[in-house]
Amino acid sequence: MVAFTRLSIPDVVLIQPVRHGDDRGYFCETYKKSAFDDFGIDLTFVQDNESLSREVGVVRGLHFQAPPMAQAKLVRAVRGAIFDVAVDIRKGSPSYGKWVGATLTAEKGEQLLVPHGFAHGFCTLEPDTIVAYKVDAPYSRPHDAGILWDDPDIGIDWPVGADRVVLSDKDRQAPRLRDYATPFVL
Repeated sequence: MVAFTRLSIPDVVLIQPVRHGDDRGYFCETYKKSAFDDFGIDLTFVQDNESLSREVGVVRGLHFQAPPMAQAKLVRAVRGAIFDVAVDIRKGSPSYGKWVGATLTAEKGEQLLVPHGFAHGFCTLEPDTIVAYKVDAPYSRPHDAGILWDDPDIGIDWPVGADRVVLSDKDRQAPRLRDYATPFVL
């Protein structure tokens, strides 16, 4: 049976699917709607995404989509490992501006559920890391947004220093949370 663990921000859930192994390898269900429903997570995923990051220290994020195209994400490492982060950007939330993180590895198969109203990002811990994630809304360029990966007001404890991080121009130029008028309100 799959294990669901609420993190210190309880809307963010770490998920550990059960792997059934033998001398051939293993089999596991990476997603089963009825198990999510039983845990109280009612999402319908509509798109799968995948990224390859060649180097250790690639940071992708902090990304999200604004309403009405907000996305919940179910994230996992298919190859390699990541430090995965969710930042609460819901105005009025007791955890607004706070973050939680978890290490996700292909070896163990952990997954992180990042709900609506959270910015998401990750840092690669191994070379040639492949990340796959399901979303419950399709990509929409007009709703695509982000927060600065190293916003000092958020204070994420990334496993790589600013001198070694590999970033896109878009992520390097994202605004700080305090300079972003969040559309997510509780």
